[in-house]
Amino acid sequence: MTAPVLPEQIRAVYDAAPLPLRRGMYHLRDLIFAQAARMPQIGPLTEALRWGQPAFLTLDTGAACSLRIGPVKATGFGLFVHCQTGLIGAFGNGAGAGLRFDGNRGVLFGPDDPIDPAQISVLIGQALGYHLSGRS
Repeated sequence: MTAPVLPEQIRAVYDAAPLPLRRGMYHLRDLIFAQAARMPQIGPLTEALRWGQPAFLTLDTGAACSLRIGPVKATGFGLFVHCQTGLIGAFGNGAGAGLRFDGNRGVLFGPDDPIDPAQISVLIGQALGYHLSGRS
């Protein structure tokens, strides 16, 4: 699945990031939409701004813990979830080998860090189906 066209206000957030970060942020966006396409039970994915960052929500079903993508200072970017879910801790104990974390709220990337689609899609899938899993 191809990610949908970005609304102008959300595009402006991506475009404000330095180019090396922007590439990684767009890559995460593509991975989120690709994982959502493999999970029809979550319903349609909505992209909106939350706390000034692109956020991905399942408004129709309420299945997801929102995911956010945002720059971290000028030197990196991250994929963030709600800090009270426990998703980052569980992910870090399993599929998160070799990644850097921002406490219990996100996975951090530098401009040259590779993003392993199979690895990060595990976290994306867990977040998108969070409220369907009985953990919430």
